[in-house]
Amino acid sequence: MINVIGLGYIGFPTALMMASHGVEVIGTDYNKELVATLNAGHTTFKEDGLDELFRDALKAGIKFTTEYQVTDTYIVSVPTPYDKFSKKVDACYVVAAVKDVLRVAPKGATLVIESTISPGTIEKCVRPVLVAEKREDIHLVHAPERIIPGNMVYELLHNNRTIGADDKEIGEEVAKLYASFCQGEIVVTDIKTAEMTKVVENTFRAVNIAFANELAKICRHDNMDVYEIIKICNMHPRVNILQPGPGVGGHCISVDPWFLVGDYPSLAKVIDESMKTNDGMPDFVLNRIYEIMKETGMTDISRVGLYGLTYKENVDDMRESPTLQLLESQERHLATGLKVYDPFIEKDVVKNQYHSLDEFLDAVDFVVIMVKHNEIKDNMDKLAGKTVLDCHNICRLPGVYHI
Repeated sequence: MINVIGLGYIGFPTALMMASHGVEVIGTDYNKELVATLNAGHTTFKEDGLDELFRDALKAGIKFTTEYQVTDTYIVSVPTPYDKFSKKVDACYVVAAVKDVLRVAPKGATLVIESTISPGTIEKCVRPVLVAEKREDIHLVHAPERIIPGNMVYELLHNNRTIGADDKEIGEEVAKLYASFCQGEIVVTDIKTAEMTKVVENTFRAVNIAFANELAKICRHDNMDVYEIIKICNMHPRVNILQPGPGVGGHCISVDPWFLVGDYPSLAKVIDESMKTNDGMPDFVLNRIYEIMKETGMTDISRVGLYGLTYKENVDDMRESPTLQLLESQERHLATGLKVYDPFIEKDVVKNQYHSLDEFLDAVDFVVIMVKHNEIKDNMDKLAGKTVLDCHNICRLPGVYHI
């Protein structure tokens, strides 16, 4: 039996995938309301294919509880925030989960950490817990997740995986467990290498996004078309510039690279500047709104609307969302009034939030496309006659502004 600890965006689909492929799974989470929702047969977030996977897992006998189980294998998938001052990973949730596991884990059990952590976190934060509790009989493994909201089910099945372990034999056993559903290649290595590879993957993407965002700022300064420039440059066989955007959200790209900055401040210079560039994009968009209002003679901020609250298209995940960052920045400048709408966010989470596209559009004259949901792509004609700041270059109406 596998006890999956933490039933959020990563732990929940992982538990479902294992259960639906013949593994006996019990999912544990401290959140009683979340567990009750799952036991009532309802998922806690939207994701393509997740409801079907949930039904398959329920048929296979998956169970959900707030209690830790006595078993031989645990998978810990809890949040790993970072300290915004030091930029270092905050492993408090991982450590707390490990301590709870040790209270029930039998001798020789394997403890798999799926949470993304900085290189050396298991050695510095997790192993000392085992030593202090005199539980050095526990086998430690790191198997960093490699999925993205919006495509979780497919990526769980097809993405390659990395297993880091002290003992290669234990690593191979855990690899067999993941091979129950994973069709990608599974590499077994040491723990610190596994920690580093996951952070480096996300950092690579963050740096490349930052280059595109910085290029957009340069082109805006001299009134050049960044999209045309990127399109021409990408015709070169060895060039692949990404597209600029209003910021970077989610837990992976907007957070994980900071772990390297926090741990290696005198070395991670390019990473540091890249993260600052990405973090500065919501402010850049806010300033573009001001510039466009000034250019068009618009004075009423309450007639400006932000389309999209999630951090990426066609998901309901708002973690580190650029829109939320922009609204926070506006509030810091003692200003409010921007209207907001997102088809995937049903509950009120911010002021002036709408729950109907038509009502939202009726209430605004200036639309800022922060997220490229399919809904707005399919209803682009409804923006005709409005001022539009398109942060993703998806609107082909005349007179559209860009970042």
